[in-house]
Amino acid sequence: MAGEVEAKLAELGLTLPDVVPPLASYQPAVRSGVYVYTSGQLPMVDGKLAVTGKVGAEVTADEAKELARTCALNALAAVKSVAGDLDRIARVVKVVGFVASAADFTGQPGVINGASELLGAVLGDKGVHARSAVGVAVLPLDAPVEVEVQVELVDA
Repeated sequence: MAGEVEAKLAELGLTLPDVVPPLASYQPAVRSGVYVYTSGQLPMVDGKLAVTGKVGAEVTADEAKELARTCALNALAAVKSVAGDLDRIARVVKVVGFVASAADFTGQPGVINGASELLGAVLGDKGVHARSAVGVAVLPLDAPVEVEVQVELVDA
């Protein structure tokens, strides 16, 4: 039976995807005490990237914002894989977003808003977080965006 968070996802027309398998030697998420740290999540859907390239060149800022939303959804799946239940999230502590950027692209914060807005829509006040949005030259698989999330769990 789905909890409140997954019910909210359904209300938004979203389903929690399967955890994206690691591309190298790491875990999608790890728990340390009451915290869960996700690895960087790419905008994978059904095992592949729908879009590749640099934001501000091959990928528009609006497309990248939607991709960041997908990254956040994948991060929630990774959190659930170690927490067992998304209703155990006390709050999202920090989001770090990486944007593969064309040399003159400076809209990284707007792109990563896709992830932040999804977390807020799904978790309400628990989704409010600290954040970094960083422009980089290239990301794995030529992904336009990568997002990692740190959450605090209700200790149960």
